[in-house]
Amino acid sequence: MRTFKLTHLRDTELLRNLAALVAQDRANTALLVAYIAEVDERRLYLPAGYSSMYAYCLGELHLSEDAAYKRIRAARAARQFPRLLAALAKGRLHLSAICLLAPHLSAANAEELTAAATHKCRSEIEHWLAQRFPQPEALRLDDGVHPLPSERYVPLSAEPGSAYDPATPAAVGGGAPARELAPGRVEVPSPPTRLSPLSPERYTIQVTISATTHEKLRYAQSLLGHSIPSGEIACVLDRALDALIGQLEKRKLAATSLSRRSRPTRARRHIPAHVRRAVWERDQGRCTFVGENGHRCGGRTRLEFDHADPVARGGLATVDRMRLRCRAHNQFEAERVFGAEFMRGKRTSRQERDADEQTRDVVARLRALGLRAEEARRVVDASRVDHPVTLEERLRLALQAHRPRRMSESGGTRPPGVSVSATASPSAKAIAKTATARVQGSDQESAISSRRGPSDAGRS
Repeated sequence: MRTFKLTHLRDTELLRNLAALVAQDRANTALLVAYIAEVDERRLYLPAGYSSMYAYCLGELHLSEDAAYKRIRAARAARQFPRLLAALAKGRLHLSAICLLAPHLSAANAEELTAAATHKCRSEIEHWLAQRFPQPEALRLDDGVHPLPSERYVPLSAEPGSAYDPATPAAVGGGAPARELAPGRVEVPSPPTRLSPLSPERYTIQVTISATTHEKLRYAQSLLGHSIPSGEIACVLDRALDALIGQLEKRKLAATSLSRRSRPTRARRHIPAHVRRAVWERDQGRCTFVGENGHRCGGRTRLEFDHADPVARGGLATVDRMRLRCRAHNQFEAERVFGAEFMRGKRTSRQERDADEQTRDVVARLRALGLRAEEARRVVDASRVDHPVTLEERLRLALQAHRPRRMSESGGTRPPGVSVSATASPSAKAIAKTATARVQGSDQESAISSRRGPSDAGRS
């Protein structure tokens, strides 16, 4: 058995062995990151019963949340820029350095950024990146509005595989299509939400809310003045969650205290309400996929009602032939049946249709704000991005592309260090404010649907 007592070693031998172990650890870390990158690319965590690479690292490899996050982040960056692995193995870069560089790396600047971060500590790299990629001081119209969790601030206690999983494509660049910022945009994230246990029955939560949410909270406290005289926020929050859960269960699960059957329909993909209720109760609101090693996924977010027999092959929506699947394993089952290439083509065509529909919506809203058809199409094309965004964010990008041209046409110049939002004309600010107000309702609905739990999105 190996002993860890080193008192017998001479000073020179102790230092020599330490340096050798550090070099060995760097090489092993680079190799580990390479393995994680390949497993992630092949999505081998799915047949093992995990909905994401992050969940696999926690549940199967027993890494800590922080270790899993850094290694997956580095792995996905290294798949795009293999030189990072060589730098990691030789000790020129550490994992924290790669995580800091990842959002800024491109084919044009990868060599420059890697050289600048060589043998630098975290604080030195952060200082250099602040000089190389300065962030604006002025607040923008969209500050504090994040349809998806910020890439820099992710609650590490989030359920693996959920939208807040720090290793999902929305949070970690590289590999699967990631949610990158548009060129020239700098994200100013809100402070992270913190949820920490105090005792087996008590938790503390720290969250930043908007003025609108604060007004709603105060109004709820006043309405509950008789039942909760103290106005304790914890009690108000509990009541609010009870009401919200009740509404969501009625809408998503057809939950009801009355035993009645749904009206018949000829839609092939329709799942009757009584079937949804029975399947949800039987599967206990968890993904039922079981991996090759006997591990059950058990994911509780982004759940979908899945046909055991594909609808395209005559599958029926009965209780015994329906099951709950998380989105990742629902797609995995579809690829097993129809093939990965077929399903990839289906998803691509659907994304293209959704993008075209979103473009038409943005053009129509810009026209409603007074832009000519030609100008509206120009700014929409100029603000096009290659990653999924909400309708509200797409409209903001279009408005940001429109404002600089208005300034140049008027002959104005932007003073150094002043953001566009600070120098935009009053009419541009009014357009932006009106646009946000008009699209806020529809965008909130789309955000709710994107986080929707069970749906009838079965296999094609």
